Amino acid sequence: MKTPKRIEPLVEDGLVDEVLRPLMSGKEAAVYVVRCGNELRCAKVYKEADKRSFRQAAEYQEGRKVRGSRQARAMAKGTKYGRKEQEQNWQNAEVAALFRLANAGVRVPTPYDFLDGVLLMELVTDGEGDVAPRLNDVDLLPEDAREFHAFMIQEIVKMLCAGLVHGDLSEFNVLLGPHGPVIIDLPQAVDAAANNHAFSMLERDVRNMAEYFGQFAPELRFTKYAKEMWALYTAGKLTPDSVLTGEFAESEDAADIDAVMEEIKAVLADEEMRKARLAAEDEPDS
Repeated sequence: MKTPKRIEPLVEDGLVDEVLRPLMSGKEAAVYVVRCGNELRCAKVYKEADKRSFRQAAEYQEGRKVRGSRQARAMAKGTKYGRKEQEQNWQNAEVAALFRLANAGVRVPTPYDFLDGVLLMELVTDGEGDVAPRLNDVDLLPEDAREFHAFMIQEIVKMLCAGLVHGDLSEFNVLLGPHGPVIIDLPQAVDAAANNHAFSMLERDVRNMAEYFGQFAPELRFTKYAKEMWALYTAGKLTPDSVLTGEFAESEDAADIDAVMEEIKAVLADEEMRKARLAAEDEPDS
């Protein structure tokens, strides 16, 4: 196929030999299967800010470093330059998170290079050599659901030990490779120590995993891994090898009604986001 203009610099620099086919196109990026020597990889081309849904919520930006005061002011004012800087910061966050997590042993696509808004990384395949499906596209046996859920909890622990929370983890951004789940889509990853929303995002990530795998093994919906791992993390006792129970002793103090209502609202909001994402997947990309 004809080389997309955004990938041409990678071809010129010898990073990509040939663009074979488009893999997927979403609201924030388009992904292509490319040949690099004898290997197949994928190139994630981030869409320009004015050509995609710009959904960089403030809670994700909290705690992220900005190059200088000028950039920070422009981003705060929402100027054209500021939006460009915010866009670059958003893309760089995913690249940095991928390298950081890969080095920490988290199962993510191996990142290779990042040039002019194009991320070159591993193409995750299934056991037959085809592109790996998302968890949302597969049905599981109860024993497989339990195994994969336990694996994902351990990967979330590794991420937290590396100082990061995915922030948008669900069955839509986990691929099922030949050796198990692979975590993708990390531009919204947050610093666990610097972001005040980190725990609520961690809870949501863990809850999404419990709800998805709980479709096949219902008992998983009642686990409390987020509170358990966060308590260990804040106490400085969490390690990649920490053995978790999925249980957590709640305070015996009177229930905080407002907190309970907020949690209910969060669950409902997550469900609406899930439905919206499903609807978006069915829409033709403009």
